[in-house]
Amino acid sequence: MSPPVAPPGWSRWLVPPAALSVHLSIGQAYAWSVFKPSLESALDLSGTQSALPFQLGIVMLGLSAAFGGTLVERNGPRWAMTVALICFSSGFLLSALGAATEQYWLIVFGYGFVGGIGLGIGYISPVSTLIKWFPDRPGMATGIAIMGFGGGALIASPWSAQMLESFGSDSSGIAQAFLVHGLTYAVFMSLGVFLVRVPRPTKIAADGGPAPLEGVQVSANSAIRTPQFWCLWVVLCMNVTAGIGILEKAAPMITDFFSDTSTPVSVSAAAGFVALLSAANMAGRIGWSSTSDLIGRKNIYRVYLGVGALMYALIAWVGDSSKPLFICCALVILSFYGGGFATIPAYLKDLFGTYQVGAIHGRLLTAWSTAGVLGPLIVNWIADRQEEAGKSGASLYGTSLIIMIGLLVIGFVANELVRPVNARHHIPAQKEASDVTERQQSA
Repeated sequence: MSPPVAPPGWSRWLVPPAALSVHLSIGQAYAWSVFKPSLESALDLSGTQSALPFQLGIVMLGLSAAFGGTLVERNGPRWAMTVALICFSSGFLLSALGAATEQYWLIVFGYGFVGGIGLGIGYISPVSTLIKWFPDRPGMATGIAIMGFGGGALIASPWSAQMLESFGSDSSGIAQAFLVHGLTYAVFMSLGVFLVRVPRPTKIAADGGPAPLEGVQVSANSAIRTPQFWCLWVVLCMNVTAGIGILEKAAPMITDFFSDTSTPVSVSAAAGFVALLSAANMAGRIGWSSTSDLIGRKNIYRVYLGVGALMYALIAWVGDSSKPLFICCALVILSFYGGGFATIPAYLKDLFGTYQVGAIHGRLLTAWSTAGVLGPLIVNWIADRQEEAGKSGASLYGTSLIIMIGLLVIGFVANELVRPVNARHHIPAQKEASDVTERQQSA
Protein backbone atom coordinates (compact mmCIF):
# COMPACT_ATOMS: atom_id res chain seq x y z
CA MET A 1 0.00 0.00 0.00
CA SER A 2 1.67 3.20 -1.21
CA PRO A 3 1.68 6.29 1.03
CA PRO A 4 -1.08 8.58 -0.34
CA VAL A 5 0.48 11.93 -1.32
CA ALA A 6 -1.70 15.00 -0.83
CA PRO A 7 -2.86 16.67 -4.04
CA PRO A 8 -2.17 20.39 -4.59
CA GLY A 9 -4.28 22.54 -2.31
CA TRP A 10 -4.85 19.80 0.26
CA SER A 11 -5.38 21.32 3.73
CA ARG A 12 -3.04 20.06 6.42
CA TRP A 13 -5.87 20.46 8.93
CA LEU A 14 -7.55 17.37 7.46
CA VAL A 15 -4.72 15.19 8.78
CA PRO A 16 -5.34 15.64 12.55
CA PRO A 17 -8.95 14.33 12.25
CA ALA A 18 -7.59 11.25 10.46
CA ALA A 19 -5.16 10.69 13.31
CA LEU A 20 -7.87 11.32 15.91
CA SER A 21 -10.17 8.67 14.44
CA VAL A 22 -7.49 6.06 15.13
CA HIS A 23 -6.27 7.40 18.46
CA LEU A 24 -9.75 7.91 19.93
CA SER A 25 -10.43 4.25 19.13
CA ILE A 26 -7.27 2.66 20.49
CA GLY A 27 -7.48 4.98 23.50
CA GLN A 28 -10.17 2.62 24.79
CA ALA A 29 -7.28 0.83 26.49
CA TYR A 30 -7.39 3.44 29.24
CA ALA A 31 -10.94 2.39 30.13
CA TRP A 32 -9.89 -1.19 30.90
CA SER A 33 -10.40 -0.68 34.64
CA VAL A 34 -14.17 -0.45 34.03
CA PHE A 35 -14.12 -4.15 33.01
CA LYS A 36 -11.93 -5.29 35.91
CA PRO A 37 -14.63 -5.73 38.62
CA SER A 38 -16.93 -7.62 36.24
CA LEU A 39 -14.16 -9.89 35.02
CA GLU A 40 -12.98 -10.59 38.56
CA SER A 41 -16.52 -11.53 39.61
CA ALA A 42 -17.50 -13.51 36.49
CA LEU A 43 -14.24 -15.45 36.08
CA ASP A 44 -13.03 -15.51 39.72
CA LEU A 45 -9.85 -13.48 39.10
CA SER A 46 -7.59 -11.48 41.39
CA GLY A 47 -6.81 -7.82 40.76
CA THR A 48 -3.39 -8.78 39.43
CA GLN A 49 -4.90 -11.35 37.04
CA SER A 50 -7.57 -8.99 35.72
CA ALA A 51 -4.84 -6.45 34.90
CA LEU A 52 -2.98 -8.94 32.67
CA PRO A 53 -4.77 -8.16 29.35
CA PHE A 54 -4.07 -4.45 29.85
CA GLN A 55 -0.45 -5.09 30.84
CA LEU A 56 0.20 -7.37 27.87
CA GLY A 57 -1.51 -4.86 25.58
CA ILE A 58 0.89 -2.12 26.69
CA VAL A 59 3.86 -4.47 26.34
CA MET A 60 2.83 -5.35 22.80
CA LEU A 61 2.20 -1.66 22.09
CA GLY A 62 5.83 -0.86 22.79
CA LEU A 63 7.24 -3.92 21.05
CA SER A 64 5.13 -3.56 17.91
CA ALA A 65 5.92 0.16 17.75
CA ALA A 66 9.63 -0.59 18.10
CA PHE A 67 9.75 -3.34 15.48
CA GLY A 68 7.15 -1.77 13.20
CA GLY A 69 8.44 1.81 13.31
CA THR A 70 10.67 1.39 10.27
CA LEU A 71 7.82 -0.28 8.33
CA VAL A 72 5.53 2.63 9.17
CA GLU A 73 8.15 5.08 7.87
CA ARG A 74 8.57 3.02 4.69
CA ASN A 75 4.94 2.14 3.92
CA GLY A 76 3.25 5.28 5.19
CA PRO A 77 0.39 6.08 7.56
CA ARG A 78 -2.43 4.48 5.54
CA TRP A 79 -0.77 1.06 5.69
CA ALA A 80 -0.16 1.48 9.41
CA MET A 81 -3.74 2.55 10.14
CA THR A 82 -5.07 -0.44 8.20
CA VAL A 83 -2.93 -2.87 10.18
CA ALA A 84 -4.02 -1.17 13.41
CA LEU A 85 -7.70 -1.44 12.46
CA ILE A 86 -7.46 -5.17 11.71
CA CYS A 87 -5.49 -6.07 14.84
CA PHE A 88 -7.35 -3.87 17.32
CA SER A 89 -10.82 -4.92 16.19
CA SER A 90 -9.81 -8.59 15.93
CA GLY A 91 -8.51 -8.41 19.49
CA PHE A 92 -11.95 -7.42 20.74
CA LEU A 93 -13.67 -10.14 18.71
CA LEU A 94 -11.32 -12.78 20.15
CA SER A 95 -11.93 -11.40 23.62
CA ALA A 96 -15.68 -11.64 23.06
CA LEU A 97 -15.25 -15.32 22.20
CA GLY A 98 -13.08 -15.81 25.27
CA ALA A 99 -15.64 -14.20 27.57
CA ALA A 100 -18.53 -16.15 26.03
CA THR A 101 -16.70 -19.46 26.57
CA GLU A 102 -15.15 -18.34 29.89
CA GLN A 103 -11.66 -18.95 28.53
CA TYR A 104 -9.69 -16.15 30.14
CA TRP A 105 -6.50 -16.99 28.25
CA LEU A 106 -8.32 -16.09 25.03
CA ILE A 107 -9.17 -12.64 26.44
CA VAL A 108 -5.51 -12.18 27.37
CA PHE A 109 -4.41 -13.30 23.91
CA GLY A 110 -7.06 -11.32 22.03
CA TYR A 111 -7.08 -8.02 23.90
CA GLY A 112 -3.47 -8.16 25.11
CA PHE A 113 -1.47 -9.73 22.28
CA VAL A 114 -3.42 -9.18 19.06
CA GLY A 115 -5.09 -5.95 20.17
CA GLY A 116 -1.77 -4.74 21.62
CA ILE A 117 -0.15 -4.96 18.19
CA GLY A 118 -2.96 -2.77 16.88
CA LEU A 119 -2.31 -0.33 19.72
CA GLY A 120 1.39 0.02 18.85
CA ILE A 121 1.07 0.36 15.09
CA GLY A 122 -1.94 2.64 15.43
CA TYR A 123 -0.24 4.83 18.01
CA ILE A 124 2.78 5.68 15.84
CA SER A 125 0.90 5.66 12.52
CA PRO A 126 0.31 9.46 12.28
CA VAL A 127 3.20 10.88 14.34
CA SER A 128 5.88 11.29 11.68
CA THR A 129 3.30 12.52 9.17
CA LEU A 130 1.96 15.17 11.55
CA ILE A 131 5.44 16.48 12.34
CA LYS A 132 6.09 16.85 8.60
CA TRP A 133 2.76 18.65 8.09
CA PHE A 134 3.38 20.99 11.06
CA PRO A 135 7.15 21.68 11.24
CA ASP A 136 6.40 25.07 12.81
CA ARG A 137 4.42 23.61 15.74
CA PRO A 138 5.42 19.97 16.30
CA GLY A 139 4.34 19.89 19.94
CA MET A 140 0.87 21.12 19.12
CA ALA A 141 0.52 18.79 16.12
CA THR A 142 1.45 15.61 17.94
CA GLY A 143 -0.56 16.79 20.93
CA ILE A 144 -3.73 17.02 18.83
CA ALA A 145 -3.43 13.42 17.66
CA ILE A 146 -2.12 11.85 20.83
CA MET A 147 -4.82 13.77 22.70
CA GLY A 148 -7.21 11.30 21.10
CA PHE A 149 -5.45 8.34 22.71
CA GLY A 150 -5.80 9.95 26.11
CA GLY A 151 -9.40 10.94 25.45
CA GLY A 152 -10.51 7.55 24.17
CA ALA A 153 -11.51 6.46 27.66
CA LEU A 154 -13.61 9.58 28.07
CA ILE A 155 -15.94 7.99 25.53
CA ALA A 156 -15.25 4.33 26.24
CA SER A 157 -15.56 4.45 30.05
CA PRO A 158 -19.23 5.53 30.36
CA TRP A 159 -20.07 3.64 27.16
CA SER A 160 -18.58 0.40 28.54
CA ALA A 161 -20.24 0.90 31.93
CA GLN A 162 -23.61 1.41 30.22
CA MET A 163 -23.19 -1.74 28.13
CA LEU A 164 -22.31 -3.82 31.18
CA GLU A 165 -25.41 -2.46 32.87
CA SER A 166 -27.57 -3.23 29.84
CA PHE A 167 -26.07 -6.59 28.84
CA GLY A 168 -25.19 -7.72 32.35
CA SER A 169 -21.85 -8.08 34.12
CA ASP A 170 -21.65 -11.86 33.76
CA SER A 171 -19.49 -13.55 31.12
CA SER A 172 -22.24 -13.31 28.48
CA GLY A 173 -22.71 -9.57 29.04
CA ILE A 174 -18.96 -8.96 28.91
CA ALA A 175 -18.79 -10.90 25.63
CA GLN A 176 -21.52 -8.77 24.08
CA ALA A 177 -19.78 -5.57 25.19
CA PHE A 178 -16.49 -6.72 23.65
CA LEU A 179 -18.28 -7.61 20.40
CA VAL A 180 -19.91 -4.18 20.09
CA HIS A 181 -16.55 -2.50 20.79
CA GLY A 182 -14.76 -4.46 18.08
CA LEU A 183 -17.32 -3.76 15.34
CA THR A 184 -17.82 -0.09 16.20
CA TYR A 185 -14.13 0.73 16.36
CA ALA A 186 -13.54 -0.99 13.00
CA VAL A 187 -15.97 1.41 11.34
CA PHE A 188 -14.62 4.49 13.11
CA MET A 189 -10.94 3.73 12.40
CA SER A 190 -11.69 3.27 8.70
CA LEU A 191 -12.29 7.03 8.50
CA GLY A 192 -8.62 7.64 9.25
CA VAL A 193 -7.53 5.06 6.68
CA PHE A 194 -9.35 6.86 3.87
CA LEU A 195 -8.60 10.44 4.97
CA VAL A 196 -4.87 10.43 5.78
CA ARG A 197 -2.31 11.95 3.34
CA VAL A 198 1.43 12.64 3.37
CA PRO A 199 2.74 16.08 2.30
CA ARG A 200 4.40 16.75 -1.03
CA PRO A 201 8.09 17.77 -0.86
CA THR A 202 8.22 21.57 -0.82
CA LYS A 203 11.91 22.01 -1.59
CA ILE A 204 13.73 20.76 -4.67
CA ALA A 205 17.48 20.19 -4.98
CA ALA A 206 19.57 21.36 -7.95
CA ASP A 207 19.34 17.92 -9.58
CA GLY A 208 15.53 18.00 -9.48
CA GLY A 209 15.19 15.61 -6.54
CA PRO A 210 13.99 16.41 -3.04
CA ALA A 211 16.26 18.69 -1.06
CA PRO A 212 17.81 17.37 2.15
CA LEU A 213 16.08 18.29 5.37
CA GLU A 214 17.44 21.21 7.36
CA GLY A 215 19.14 20.97 10.76
CA VAL A 216 20.42 17.95 12.67
CA GLN A 217 19.30 14.60 11.24
CA VAL A 218 20.04 11.25 12.89
CA SER A 219 19.00 7.81 11.69
CA ALA A 220 17.07 5.43 13.93
CA ASN A 221 19.97 2.99 14.14
CA SER A 222 22.33 5.76 15.22
CA ALA A 223 19.86 7.30 17.65
CA ILE A 224 19.67 4.20 19.84
CA ARG A 225 23.44 4.40 20.30
CA THR A 226 23.29 7.87 21.84
CA PRO A 227 23.00 8.65 25.57
CA GLN A 228 20.24 11.15 24.72
CA PHE A 229 17.98 8.33 23.52
CA TRP A 230 18.44 6.32 26.70
CA CYS A 231 18.01 9.35 28.94
CA LEU A 232 14.66 10.00 27.24
CA TRP A 233 13.86 6.29 27.56
CA VAL A 234 14.26 6.56 31.33
CA VAL A 235 12.30 9.84 31.42
CA LEU A 236 9.36 8.32 29.53
CA CYS A 237 9.44 5.05 31.48
CA MET A 238 9.38 6.77 34.86
CA ASN A 239 6.65 9.25 33.90
CA VAL A 240 4.48 6.52 32.39
CA THR A 241 4.96 4.12 35.31
CA ALA A 242 3.81 6.80 37.74
CA GLY A 243 0.73 7.67 35.70
CA ILE A 244 -0.32 4.23 34.56
CA GLY A 245 -0.22 2.90 38.10
CA ILE A 246 -3.16 5.14 38.98
CA LEU A 247 -4.92 4.85 35.64
CA GLU A 248 -5.11 1.06 35.48
CA LYS A 249 -6.39 0.83 39.07
CA ALA A 250 -8.42 4.05 39.03
CA ALA A 251 -11.92 2.75 39.74
CA PRO A 252 -10.96 0.33 42.54
CA MET A 253 -8.44 2.78 44.01
CA ILE A 254 -10.82 5.67 44.63
CA THR A 255 -13.37 3.18 46.02
CA ASP A 256 -10.79 1.76 48.45
CA PHE A 257 -9.43 5.16 49.49
CA PHE A 258 -12.80 6.29 50.81
CA SER A 259 -14.41 2.95 51.70
CA ASP A 260 -13.98 3.56 55.45
CA THR A 261 -15.30 7.14 55.37
CA SER A 262 -18.79 8.57 55.72
CA THR A 263 -18.89 9.27 51.98
CA PRO A 264 -17.96 6.05 50.13
CA VAL A 265 -17.63 6.08 46.35
CA SER A 266 -20.26 4.19 44.33
CA VAL A 267 -19.54 2.09 41.25
CA SER A 268 -21.03 4.70 38.92
CA ALA A 269 -19.04 7.49 40.63
CA ALA A 270 -15.86 5.44 40.26
CA ALA A 271 -16.57 5.09 36.52
CA GLY A 272 -17.07 8.85 36.42
CA PHE A 273 -13.67 9.29 38.08
CA VAL A 274 -12.11 7.19 35.30
CA ALA A 275 -13.75 9.48 32.75
CA LEU A 276 -12.41 12.56 34.58
CA LEU A 277 -8.91 11.11 34.52
CA SER A 278 -9.31 10.50 30.81
CA ALA A 279 -10.33 14.14 30.32
CA ALA A 280 -7.24 15.31 32.24
CA ASN A 281 -5.10 12.90 30.24
CA MET A 282 -6.55 14.28 27.01
CA ALA A 283 -6.30 17.94 28.02
CA GLY A 284 -2.70 17.48 29.15
CA ARG A 285 -1.72 16.05 25.79
CA ILE A 286 -2.75 19.12 23.84
CA GLY A 287 -2.26 21.74 26.57
CA TRP A 288 1.15 20.78 27.93
CA SER A 289 2.60 19.74 24.55
CA SER A 290 1.56 23.09 23.05
CA THR A 291 3.16 24.82 26.04
CA SER A 292 6.38 22.95 25.28
CA ASP A 293 6.54 24.81 21.93
CA LEU A 294 6.85 28.00 24.00
CA ILE A 295 9.04 27.04 26.98
CA GLY A 296 11.02 24.10 25.58
CA ARG A 297 10.87 20.33 26.03
CA LYS A 298 13.35 20.03 28.91
CA ASN A 299 11.52 22.67 30.95
CA ILE A 300 8.13 21.06 30.46
CA TYR A 301 9.49 17.68 31.59
CA ARG A 302 10.83 19.36 34.71
CA VAL A 303 7.23 20.27 35.44
CA TYR A 304 5.90 16.79 34.64
CA LEU A 305 8.37 15.00 36.88
CA GLY A 306 8.96 17.50 39.68
CA VAL A 307 5.39 18.65 40.27
CA GLY A 308 4.18 15.10 39.65
CA ALA A 309 6.28 13.85 42.57
CA LEU A 310 4.72 16.56 44.76
CA MET A 311 1.19 15.46 43.75
CA TYR A 312 1.98 11.85 44.66
CA ALA A 313 3.32 12.99 48.03
CA LEU A 314 0.05 14.80 48.76
CA ILE A 315 -2.01 11.72 47.88
CA ALA A 316 0.24 9.46 49.98
CA TRP A 317 0.06 11.55 53.12
CA VAL A 318 -3.25 13.42 53.11
CA GLY A 319 -5.19 12.07 50.11
CA ASP A 320 -7.67 10.04 52.15
CA SER A 321 -8.64 13.06 54.24
CA SER A 322 -10.19 15.00 51.36
CA LYS A 323 -11.93 13.63 48.29
CA PRO A 324 -11.51 16.89 46.29
CA LEU A 325 -7.76 16.91 47.09
CA PHE A 326 -7.37 13.28 46.01
CA ILE A 327 -9.23 13.91 42.77
CA CYS A 328 -7.35 17.15 41.97
CA CYS A 329 -3.94 15.56 42.56
CA ALA A 330 -4.86 12.55 40.42
CA LEU A 331 -6.08 14.83 37.62
CA VAL A 332 -2.80 16.79 37.65
CA ILE A 333 -0.75 13.57 37.57
CA LEU A 334 -2.77 12.25 34.63
CA SER A 335 -2.43 15.55 32.76
CA PHE A 336 1.35 15.24 33.13
CA TYR A 337 1.16 11.61 32.09
CA GLY A 338 -0.68 12.54 28.90
CA GLY A 339 1.50 15.58 28.30
CA GLY A 340 4.62 13.42 28.52
CA PHE A 341 3.37 11.16 25.75
CA ALA A 342 2.43 14.07 23.48
CA THR A 343 5.65 15.99 24.04
CA ILE A 344 8.10 13.13 23.51
CA PRO A 345 7.85 13.06 19.67
CA ALA A 346 8.69 16.79 19.53
CA TYR A 347 11.56 16.23 21.99
CA LEU A 348 12.88 13.51 19.66
CA LYS A 349 12.46 15.81 16.67
CA ASP A 350 14.47 18.54 18.45
CA LEU A 351 17.32 16.14 19.20
CA PHE A 352 17.35 13.82 16.17
CA GLY A 353 15.53 15.71 13.38
CA THR A 354 12.62 14.50 11.24
CA TYR A 355 14.53 12.07 9.02
CA GLN A 356 13.41 8.88 10.85
CA VAL A 357 11.60 10.34 13.82
CA GLY A 358 8.72 7.86 13.51
CA ALA A 359 11.05 4.88 13.74
CA ILE A 360 12.96 6.47 16.64
CA HIS A 361 9.67 7.16 18.41
CA GLY A 362 8.66 3.54 17.92
CA ARG A 363 11.86 2.29 19.51
CA LEU A 364 11.46 4.67 22.43
CA LEU A 365 8.00 3.28 23.17
CA THR A 366 9.64 0.13 24.56
CA ALA A 367 9.83 2.33 27.66
CA TRP A 368 6.03 2.28 27.64
CA SER A 369 6.10 -1.53 27.45
CA THR A 370 8.30 -1.65 30.53
CA ALA A 371 6.13 0.88 32.35
CA GLY A 372 2.99 -1.00 31.35
CA VAL A 373 4.27 -3.94 33.39
CA LEU A 374 5.86 -1.98 36.24
CA GLY A 375 3.03 0.45 37.03
CA PRO A 376 0.11 -2.01 37.37
CA LEU A 377 2.38 -4.66 38.91
CA ILE A 378 3.61 -2.31 41.64
CA VAL A 379 0.14 -1.05 42.54
CA ASN A 380 -1.77 -4.34 42.20
CA TRP A 381 0.83 -6.64 43.75
CA ILE A 382 1.37 -4.41 46.79
CA ALA A 383 -2.39 -3.88 47.21
CA ASP A 384 -2.99 -7.66 47.07
CA ARG A 385 -0.25 -8.30 49.67
CA GLN A 386 -1.57 -5.59 51.95
CA GLU A 387 -5.07 -6.98 51.70
CA GLU A 388 -3.78 -10.45 52.60
CA ALA A 389 -2.16 -8.85 55.65
CA GLY A 390 -5.57 -7.62 56.78
CA LYS A 391 -5.25 -3.98 55.74
CA SER A 392 -7.90 -1.99 53.89
CA GLY A 393 -8.70 1.44 52.49
CA ALA A 394 -5.92 3.90 51.69
CA SER A 395 -3.34 1.77 53.51
CA LEU A 396 -3.42 -0.65 50.57
CA TYR A 397 -1.57 1.92 48.44
CA GLY A 398 0.84 3.78 50.76
CA THR A 399 3.97 1.83 49.80
CA SER A 400 3.30 1.94 46.07
CA LEU A 401 2.76 5.71 46.16
CA ILE A 402 6.16 6.22 47.83
CA ILE A 403 7.76 4.06 45.13
CA MET A 404 6.18 6.26 42.44
CA ILE A 405 7.71 9.37 44.00
CA GLY A 406 11.15 7.75 43.80
CA LEU A 407 10.65 6.81 40.15
CA LEU A 408 9.69 10.39 39.23
CA VAL A 409 12.84 11.69 40.92
CA ILE A 410 14.91 9.27 38.81
CA GLY A 411 13.17 10.57 35.67
CA PHE A 412 13.85 14.16 36.71
CA VAL A 413 17.59 13.45 36.98
CA ALA A 414 17.62 11.69 33.58
CA ASN A 415 15.98 14.71 31.94
CA GLU A 416 18.68 16.99 33.38
CA LEU A 417 21.33 14.84 31.67
CA VAL A 418 19.93 15.39 28.14
CA ARG A 419 22.35 17.33 25.89
CA PRO A 420 22.52 18.00 22.09
CA VAL A 421 23.50 14.97 20.01
CA ASN A 422 27.19 14.69 19.12
CA ALA A 423 27.96 15.52 15.47
CA ARG A 424 29.44 12.07 14.85
CA HIS A 425 25.88 10.65 14.87
CA HIS A 426 24.56 13.07 12.20
CA ILE A 427 23.88 11.64 8.75
CA PRO A 428 25.34 13.25 5.58
CA ALA A 429 22.87 15.41 3.65
CA GLN A 430 23.60 13.48 0.44
CA LYS A 431 22.59 10.16 1.98
CA GLU A 432 19.41 11.68 3.39
CA ALA A 433 18.32 13.10 0.03
CA SER A 434 19.10 9.77 -1.65
CA ASP A 435 16.99 7.86 0.87
CA VAL A 436 14.06 10.27 0.41
CA THR A 437 14.24 9.83 -3.38
CA GLU A 438 14.34 6.03 -3.03
CA ARG A 439 11.27 6.03 -0.78
CA GLN A 440 9.33 8.22 -3.21
CA GLN A 441 10.25 6.03 -6.20
CA SER A 442 9.19 2.88 -4.35
CA ALA A 443 5.85 4.56 -3.58
